[in-house]
Amino acid sequence: MKYLNEVINTVKKQSPILFSIVIIHLLFAVVAIIGLFVDERTLLGVNVWIKPLKFLISDAIFLMTSGYLITFYPYSKKKRNIINNIVSFTIFFETAIIVMQGARGVQSHYNQSSLVDGVLFGMMGLLIGINVLIMVLMLFDSIRLKLNTSKSIQIGIVLGWAIIIFGSWIGGQMISQMSHNIGVADGGEGLPLVNWSTIAGDLRVAHFFGLHAIQIIPLFAYVLSKKLNFAIKKQILLVLLFGLLYASWIGFTFYQAKQGIPFLRF
Repeated sequence: MKYLNEVINTVKKQSPILFSIVIIHLLFAVVAIIGLFVDERTLLGVNVWIKPLKFLISDAIFLMTSGYLITFYPYSKKKRNIINNIVSFTIFFETAIIVMQGARGVQSHYNQSSLVDGVLFGMMGLLIGINVLIMVLMLFDSIRLKLNTSKSIQIGIVLGWAIIIFGSWIGGQMISQMSHNIGVADGGEGLPLVNWSTIAGDLRVAHFFGLHAIQIIPLFAYVLSKKLNFAIKKQILLVLLFGLLYASWIGFTFYQAKQGIPFLRF
């Protein structure tokens, strides 16, 4: 809880616009939760508010992570604000499209059923592409610059950005085939909330773990550095090992999905 408070207070102070957009995401997440209980409409077998809720929460977490990690970089205030604003507003407009389409009861992704839907889907792709370019910049600077943190945490950040870029590439694979399931049409039986298919391969599994590498790996490095007091060489070795195992897990779930095998079968 102390660490979470540190993250919140740092982002609130250093990136007020980004923090405000996080709050907007969380407020709309409450709206989506209410929608689950008062709106009985379904899309591809699940409530129309499930997808907006997932993206609102996931994007809020990503924004907080990005806003906190950027404080470790030796950027000028102007450069930090430019990056934060680009990330904040591209994520905000992408999520807004997802929420709007969910409220309309239509698909946000892979939807070419009308000119408006096709344009909105294309806009989402453009916004995501801009964010991926920012991720590449952050990865490059994580490698070439000395961050204001321990060496093991910096390596964790490098691995986090590298893997999230791969997770974004998996998202591109879904766009290229205009679906996330392998072997069957999207929809059908799925796990609660996430709705990952239980009858076929689902690329969203690897995509999910890939996108959250930027939280999980640096957090692992932080625990080693701050809580367990290991020697720095041991910390670096363990972070590298954890990153390799995490990347292997994503590779496995990606391979599993491509073979048409569900993550969990019921």
